[in-house]
Amino acid sequence: MRILYKILIALGLAGLLLVVVGGFLIAGDKPERIQYGMSFNTFYTRDLGLEPKVVYDAILDDLGVRHLRLAAHWPMVEPIDGVYDFSDLDYQLDRAEEVGADVILAVGRRLPRWPECHIPDWADDKTWEQQQAELLDYMKVVANRYKDRSVIKYWQIENEPYLEVFAKDHCGPFDQEFFEYEIEYFRTLDNTRPLLVTDSGNLGTWWKPYKQADAFGTSVYVYFWNPELGQFRTILPPIWYRLRTGILTALNPKEVMLIELSIEPWLIEPVTDVDIETQYTRMNPEKFASILEYAEKTHLEKQYLWGAEWWYWLKEQGDPEMWEMGKGLFSNN
Repeated sequence: MRILYKILIALGLAGLLLVVVGGFLIAGDKPERIQYGMSFNTFYTRDLGLEPKVVYDAILDDLGVRHLRLAAHWPMVEPIDGVYDFSDLDYQLDRAEEVGADVILAVGRRLPRWPECHIPDWADDKTWEQQQAELLDYMKVVANRYKDRSVIKYWQIENEPYLEVFAKDHCGPFDQEFFEYEIEYFRTLDNTRPLLVTDSGNLGTWWKPYKQADAFGTSVYVYFWNPELGQFRTILPPIWYRLRTGILTALNPKEVMLIELSIEPWLIEPVTDVDIETQYTRMNPEKFASILEYAEKTHLEKQYLWGAEWWYWLKEQGDPEMWEMGKGLFSNN
């Protein structure tokens, strides 16, 4: 009985310790002020029938965004094998520098926006081993061109590389060995900035990408839609992000940010093929406010929004409400 009693006491103390530590991790430190940023995607802007420079300038000059995540999509910067076109990225970085903004620049095969993996037409028929060599050459050219640009604060290597569920059809099976090599290779190209690795907040495990990173970014999606279930809201509470952040940073301290906070409708067709009324059932000003409230409770200090291209497109259709909400957010920030 005495041994059993001691075991019960030990288990009780261990449970109490877990509750205390868990409570501490969950609570985290609420930031005094959230630093809001914005992702911008050249390809998506063109898909909406918009001129990228016009939309990008509006994001800087009208919305007042000063923290940006940009993407060096492989087909954009190397449309022909060995022939590079940096006109879009040069413009974006020059303008960011001009207004005093800072930039996360994403490089790799898998970068933001559908179809997840972006491969130039000339490389599409190559074997995966051949693509690897071409990909490393492209990354080297991008790094050498921009590594002296102080406006770039982080390099993002690939995008949610461990999340296969939406990517396998276009990307093939995830090659973890090559991804780890990409990280180490890029460190030889530029070791002056942190390398950011990202993972899904809703579906990702975090641990493996977190281990590879100097800084870690999670996406957060609050509202979803699919043909079988219709519309639904995430079941994960904001405290889930605080708990995971607390555990990981306690074990291995590094910066964690919210890299992709979606404030656009979840669609399976191109935006321009869907009527605005349907779009507004899936994302609207009320949901915009709800998402910001949710994200604030994650206690993540840096939060990059996702959807300004759509806001601008709506404004061009005569509906500026989402754009004006963004404008108010960034002017207050």
